[in-house]
Formats: sequence, structure tokens, C-alpha cells
Amino acid sequence: MATDTAASPPPPDAPASAADPPSLPWRVWRHHLFVKVRKSVVVVFVVANVTFFLARAMPGDPIDVMAGRLTQGGMSMDEARVIATNSLAFDPDAPLWRQWWDFFVGLVTLDLGNTITRPAVGVAEAIAAYLPWTLFSIGVGTVVSIVLGLSLGMVMAYRRNRFLDHALSVAASVLGAVPNYLIAMLLVVGGGLYLGWFDPVALRGTVSPGVTPGFTAEFVGDAFYHAGLPILTYVLAIVGTWMLVMKASTTEVLGEDYVTVARARGLRDGRIAFAYVGRNAVLPLVAQIAISFGTLVGGAVFVERVLVYKGVGGLLLDAVNYRDYPLLQGLLIIVTACVVAANLVADLLYSRLDPRISDQGAATP
Repeated sequence: MATDTAASPPPPDAPASAADPPSLPWRVWRHHLFVKVRKSVVVVFVVANVTFFLARAMPGDPIDVMAGRLTQGGMSMDEARVIATNSLAFDPDAPLWRQWWDFFVGLVTLDLGNTITRPAVGVAEAIAAYLPWTLFSIGVGTVVSIVLGLSLGMVMAYRRNRFLDHALSVAASVLGAVPNYLIAMLLVVGGGLYLGWFDPVALRGTVSPGVTPGFTAEFVGDAFYHAGLPILTYVLAIVGTWMLVMKASTTEVLGEDYVTVARARGLRDGRIAFAYVGRNAVLPLVAQIAISFGTLVGGAVFVERVLVYKGVGGLLLDAVNYRDYPLLQGLLIIVTACVVAANLVADLLYSRLDPRISDQGAATP
């Protein structure tokens, strides 16, 4: 028995028929880049709303947390709650839907609001004061670890089953298995306290007192001095993974026919290593490299707390401990946006390196 099926109306600006050329808005709407951007915006929006409810699902609100801390000094709970209520920009009696609506309006208008613990300070202002230091330390550490890891990985593949390969493989496996905050603790205890290579107390913070921020040799050198331990921590924590990944990728490429043909043609080993082997071995790792930059902010929480480095990692822990909902939401939105943007960049790089991906994405209905 035949059934009537109602065809859904075509989207606005869609081509009327196959013979008609698609309009400019329709081509933009279906473009590979615009499709990816749309999906990225939706992901950030969904995660932001989930973060709103998860933050308020934690036991206690900002007033309860502050009042509990005040009672440790001998103050009564009633007095502590009065002081906390007057000090914090938070209304415990506001219904949840009202809090969500204010958050939704701020999210749409790109206004993160003010922090609860410091009502006069905006969330964007608080994050902007700490974010550059985190991006600097982890960014430098990640770049160094990737360059060093990829280089050593190629050496391991060319020297596979030899002593150098075995030694570097063991070192990479050990470094990849140790958490970054534990590496930071070992550097402070071992290098600072036992061996006396540096003074851990002098390295605390981001800059030394009296140093004026600016593009001067004094400021740049002092910034690297204080970021030395965090950078070294990130390098040691990440380099092992890149060494093993690059070794596996290079080993696979060395068995390809075009490498054998290049050797038969009498090409120099250096040209084969960089133009044929290295280039094709790095290609599958492009997405992982881009995504590793997207996780920069979220990986600094415990390292910055251990090394007393004033970045967004410590700020995120304070936001959780004091239940500063707007600050916590703003930081998690930034972390999510960084990861989503890194995935978008990885996809665009892959589209550039392999045009077939872009063509398939554009042809998908």
C-alpha cells in the first residue's frame, strides 16, 4: 500500500533545481570550512551550558565555602554567613533558572561577568592577567618537546634494534608514564634541594620584583628564568610520547616502495630522510600536533601549583575551591574553545595537505 510522504521544504537560498547554479549564501553555508566552524560553535555552546550545571552540582555554594573558612578562626556560623553574603557577589536565593538565564545572555553577548570572590574584577580581566604566562610556559615547552621528540624519533627509527634505539625507547617510555606534576616535584626536590642547582624559592612567580614588563632584554630574560622549571617539566613530560610516535611512523614509512626507489636512484641519505621519510612520517601526526596545542591550558593545573607559577592553572583551582562560578565557567569555556579550535586547525591542515578531504566534505549533502 502506497503511503503519502510529505517532502520537506528546501532550505532558504537553496538551488531550485540541479540545473540552477547554487546561490552565494548556499555555497557559503555548505562550504567545508563553514560547516566545521558551525559544528565548533555548537560544541562550545553545549559544553558551556553543561559546565554551568556541573559547577552548581558541587557541594556547597560560595557563601557556604567562605563562611566555613571564617568559622575556623573562631567566628560563629551566623556571623560568618553575614560577612560572606556582604562580601561576595552571589545571591544564594536566586532560582537556578534565573542564574542560567543571566549566564545565557552573557554567553550570547560574550560577557563573562564579574568574579564572585572579587566583585569589582571582571572574569575576562582576571583570566587575561594569568593566561599569557600559561600560554608562554606551556607553549615553549610544547614546541621544544615536539621538535626534540620528532627528531629523536627519526633517529630511533634509523637506528632501530641498536643500543641507541633501546636506550632512547626506555627513556621515552619512562618519561611518558610519569605525570607532569610528579616530574615537577622531582625537579624541585632533586635539582633544587638535594643537588642545589637552583633556588626553588627564587624561581617562584612569573617575574622578579622590580622588573618592569615590556619588550626588553631584562624582562624577557627574567620571564624565561622564572618559566624555566615549568618549561623543563612540560618538555620532559611530553617528549617521550612524541619520540615513540615518530619512531613508529618513521619505521612504517621506511618500508614504503618510494623510499626503496629513492635509494635505488642514488639520492643522498639526507635528502631521503627529510624530503621523503620525515615529510611523510610527520603527515599522520599533524592532527595530534595541533590538538596538543589545544590542551595547553588544561594541562597546567597541578604543575603551576607545585612550582608556584602564577598561571591559569592555579586560578582554576582557586575557582573550584572557592566556588567562583563565573570564573570557573570562563576558564572551562576557554579550555574547551582551545581544544575545539585545535581540532578545527588540524582538520584544515589535513584539508590543505590532502585536498581529497576537502572535496569529500564539500560533496557531502
